[in-house]
Amino acid sequence: MSALPSPSAVKLYLLELQSRIVHALEACAEQPFALDAWQRPEGGGGLTRVLEDGKVLERGGVNFSHVIGASLPPSAAFARPDLAGRAWEAMGVSLVLHPRNPHAPTVHMNVRFFTTTASDGAPVWWFGGGMDLTPYYGYADDVRQFHQVCHDALAPFGAELHPKFKKWCDEYFYLKHRREARGAGGIFFDDVNGASFEDSFAMVRSVGDHFIAAYVPILERRKDTAYGERERDFQAYRRGRYVEFNLVCDRGTLFGLQSGGRTEAILMSMPPLAKWRYDWQPEEGSAEAALTTDYLVARDWLQA
Repeated sequence: MSALPSPSAVKLYLLELQSRIVHALEACAEQPFALDAWQRPEGGGGLTRVLEDGKVLERGGVNFSHVIGASLPPSAAFARPDLAGRAWEAMGVSLVLHPRNPHAPTVHMNVRFFTTTASDGAPVWWFGGGMDLTPYYGYADDVRQFHQVCHDALAPFGAELHPKFKKWCDEYFYLKHRREARGAGGIFFDDVNGASFEDSFAMVRSVGDHFIAAYVPILERRKDTAYGERERDFQAYRRGRYVEFNLVCDRGTLFGLQSGGRTEAILMSMPPLAKWRYDWQPEEGSAEAALTTDYLVARDWLQA
């Protein structure tokens, strides 16, 4: 029989994962992350690690949170509305990195765990998470590498998982009001509890453990690429789409705000600078136009 879910084991792993990721990023960025430890009056708290106005990362946040509540918000019970209003516990590591160099892509990753109880007192739990890449100037080798590492993270747990979670990512990180993808995709999953707790936790650990290999080599390659004002301007314009998604579409942002978490930690995903223009279109045949035609589309990057 499968062991009962172990929130304490998940918490220990998440804190260690946060530390490993921050250490790798500090080595690449050659600057330290500040630490913000916060408490939530309703229960729980977190550790936010943030770097702002750096020479490599214009803004980067790696957030650990562990929050406890008496009534599960609707955004967290999306797939199980029968659990809305139940006492709950949630924890996770969530990060967003906005490099200064427009040739280096923004990246998002999170792994998270929810637990609550059914009306009969039986434990109910699920995992969620994933990672996705948002380039401003497309490099096929970068996107292909990112998708390959995502595939490798899931491969030990069944050949069906990568295509399923890739499709989920393509569909989730999509701005319906713009009819365009937020970025070049990756993997996304939620409400995962079909296997045993041990197997589900092992899969989530593999996703978290593969993040450094998926992204840090890309950042290392692109952080010193020459750029000018045109590239920075386009980066700010595309960052506006990132803001739109997080504020209009993202369930994680909504849950964080509904659950009374630290607002600064929840909104650390926002870029420091962004722009909006009225119905602007890039020049045909330009590198800016290629982003939309070649990268903001759902495609099989492992076969590209």
